[in-house]
Amino acid sequence: MKNPFPYSDSNKRYHTYTCFLSRRFGGKVSRVPLNAGFTCPNLDGTKGRGGCVYCSPAGSGEFGGDPRLPIREQFSQVAARMAGKWDTPRHIAYFQAHTNTYAPADTLRRLYEEALACPGVVGLAVATRPDCLPGEVCALLGELARRTYLTVELGLQTVHDATGERINRCHSYADFLAGVEKLRARGVPFGVHLIDGLPGETREMMVETAKRVGGLRPHLVKIHLLHLLEGTALAREYREKPFPLMSRDEYVQTVCDQLEWLPPECVIGRLTGDGDPETLIGPDWSRKKLCVLNEIDKELARRDSWQGKRLGSMPAGGAAPG
Repeated sequence: MKNPFPYSDSNKRYHTYTCFLSRRFGGKVSRVPLNAGFTCPNLDGTKGRGGCVYCSPAGSGEFGGDPRLPIREQFSQVAARMAGKWDTPRHIAYFQAHTNTYAPADTLRRLYEEALACPGVVGLAVATRPDCLPGEVCALLGELARRTYLTVELGLQTVHDATGERINRCHSYADFLAGVEKLRARGVPFGVHLIDGLPGETREMMVETAKRVGGLRPHLVKIHLLHLLEGTALAREYREKPFPLMSRDEYVQTVCDQLEWLPPECVIGRLTGDGDPETLIGPDWSRKKLCVLNEIDKELARRDSWQGKRLGSMPAGGAAPG
């Protein structure tokens, strides 16, 4: 069956990050995860304590650098470690662990500039919370967006505030929308992180999240599976009162539903995450990431569907957006 989706350089019926970066930069680009040693207002008591219930002590930075090292040294070490998988001279410096705008603007400038000066860096990705975007930080991000390829990735996870309270997110959907508008006002491309399988959420709720996020026209969306990890509040709760984890088929069907509501030009940063295999409690099937991605491909082909199909339009060509 011929692939009808133009934002593709393979059999994928969704707009992969690999395809977007290859078209924009003329070849393969790797993302080098960094850990600048930030904390989070949901850890230090400003907004809450303990963090989001699914968040590991590393703040999603398990695969990043050593926060005790300068950014340049971290970058060199992590890039060398990744070279076997990503043999490319082009890199995006990815500030991943915890909340990467949660510091004075001068401190952020120094760290971001150090990363941009690393060999082969063609862009910057900054993961943060939507309620950690004060004016001076947004001004800095706007300046950087005019100089380099920048994406600010906002942790939303779900548009449903009841779930947000359940997972101790300590910010609301309204806070997220306000953060998006701050970035838009400065011309900063934004990405959104979603998590499927959060306790109490139905398939319909997860699809509703994708619909609303798609309506905001983000540059990038990452869809993650909820990983239950040792050392998290959610793991402790699970042992005391178990709740259902998504099956692989449930996840595949939900992701395909979500993709159908996301605009075709929106870049899909990922469709499943990597749980640390040493601390992963479940779902166990998530260890076979390639199998999950293959099942998504097969289901989209079976449906004769693609990203954005339910929006009723298809872009005329496959040129990557600027």
